[in-house]
Amino acid sequence: MNFLEKRILKDGVVKEGNVLKVDSFLNHQMDINLFDEMGKEFKKRFEGKNINKILTIEASGIGIACVVARHFNVPVVFAKKSKSINLDGEMYVAEVESFTHKNKNNVIVSKKFLTSDDHVLIIDDFLANGCALQGLISIVNDAGATVEGIGIIIEKGFQSGGRIIRNLGYHLESLAIVEGMDHTTGEVYFREQGDK
Repeated sequence: MNFLEKRILKDGVVKEGNVLKVDSFLNHQMDINLFDEMGKEFKKRFEGKNINKILTIEASGIGIACVVARHFNVPVVFAKKSKSINLDGEMYVAEVESFTHKNKNNVIVSKKFLTSDDHVLIIDDFLANGCALQGLISIVNDAGATVEGIGIIIEKGFQSGGRIIRNLGYHLESLAIVEGMDHTTGEVYFREQGDK
């Protein structure tokens, strides 16, 4: 069992509807020492890849993406979920559906921050059905950039997202893959690390 799986067992809360709450250390209150460990792990797993940019999605991917970016010494770009008056110029746009929020959003990235010269590592906190990732991949492809890899903190292995993304041929690394959860007992079951 790795450091993240141990932390999920210690502080994660299983809710009805296959919801895993990790807001005490990941996506509301953030444990920066844990983030640093995750950043080191992603650096190790994507060693030798030509990565010059990290891409994530607003909002809960931003914190971990920033820490991962320090380990790669590259900038972070995050796809915004709403257009604001300070966004100008041409944009890449993709529609994504959120498993957590049960809604669809257009996410946007300014064309000046993602070009065909970029070699991108996509980072996100959760992977469930893969819609958000497919939206980010679509933006990278629209830019003519290269997806060098995808790093996920927690993958819900019992949902289709991981299988879809791997079947598309992308190098996907998840730090913890949850195979199942029981909200009545609070138990979380993990996939063995060698099994994808």
